[in-house]
Amino acid sequence: MSETEKRRAIVDGALELERLGLNQGSAGNLSTRDGDAILLTPSGVPARELAPEMIACMALADASGGYTGPLPPSSEWRFHLDVYRARPDVGAVVHMHSTYATTLATLRREIPAVHYMIAAFGGPTVPCVGYASYGTAELSQLVVAGLRDRDGVLLANHGAIVTGPDMRKALWRAVELEALARVYYLGALAGAPIVLPDDEIWRTVERFKKYGPRER
Repeated sequence: MSETEKRRAIVDGALELERLGLNQGSAGNLSTRDGDAILLTPSGVPARELAPEMIACMALADASGGYTGPLPPSSEWRFHLDVYRARPDVGAVVHMHSTYATTLATLRREIPAVHYMIAAFGGPTVPCVGYASYGTAELSQLVVAGLRDRDGVLLANHGAIVTGPDMRKALWRAVELEALARVYYLGALAGAPIVLPDDEIWRTVERFKKYGPRER
């Protein structure tokens, strides 16, 4: 994809998250890798007001927060940059404040394997990392550690992050993460959900390497 197409994909992704109720207003943020830089939603702009030319561009090698564009990047720029540096396979990052994922994050509970779709996140759990103030290096360190071997993580008392090789797959994971969180939360209200064994999930992880949305 060209840089222009990636900028449009970010705007479309932000609108889709709002349409699905996974973010609201200016909550959350999205980014994509673009060569040796990243393209990231600006700070404080509601999804419905976003335009491709508003997307900030940040060099991966610059840890100072420098950017090009008419508006400053999201206050969460640190974990976006650090995830891309730590995970060369990641091409898109989506951060959301969706209801059920955030509810579990306030309880500081990981999501266990109550459904085989958890394999979409690379293992038998979606972990919940500890709390740190938004936008800080401490939060970024927690995020990078949580995503070391997963493609989704809850942030204690905050929200959730998912990754993907491109924006389409990251958005797909965002939807699936909220669905898993909802099923687990409702199941826990009804009783004690049965957790699938780890070996079954690891087999499914292998099968899922060719699962999910593909490039058109």
